Amino acid sequence: MTWRHSFLAFLTVLIAVSGVAVPAAQDRRGWSDQKILIQIERDWDAAFLKNDVAFVESVLAAEFIATYDDGSRGDKARELKLVAEFNQRIDSSNLDEFTVKVYGDTAVVWFTRYLAGPSKGRRLEVSYRYIDVFVLKNGKWLCVASQSTKLSEKYSEAK
Repeated sequence: MTWRHSFLAFLTVLIAVSGVAVPAAQDRRGWSDQKILIQIERDWDAAFLKNDVAFVESVLAAEFIATYDDGSRGDKARELKLVAEFNQRIDSSNLDEFTVKVYGDTAVVWFTRYLAGPSKGRRLEVSYRYIDVFVLKNGKWLCVASQSTKLSEKYSEAK
């Protein structure tokens, strides 16, 4: 084996063990950016419900800002705290009505989230519309901004 082959083998091993974590959704060779982003959204939803702070942290950019349905804002630290402290029972969480637009290294994802679960002794169903903005950094999509809007019953029933 020549020194060049040895060096390439060493670089390959070094990159493989460098500890760079890539969420499974982003390691889909051959997938379109749109499909990757939709999977990130689905994985993020599942991670939130399972208190998987590590996964959510891996998809949020350092400069992440969220605008919540009550109008309040939060940064990455607040979002991660919400994930860690989430303790409501959710019977189902479905994401649907995706629209994904990619503009070079920036992408905008619109979707609707339908939630159902118990609240005060009865079944509650609520729906939210989201818009998330992602940027591509070092080959990885990271969310920089998110906004959610709770739908009124009028729009929730139109699903």
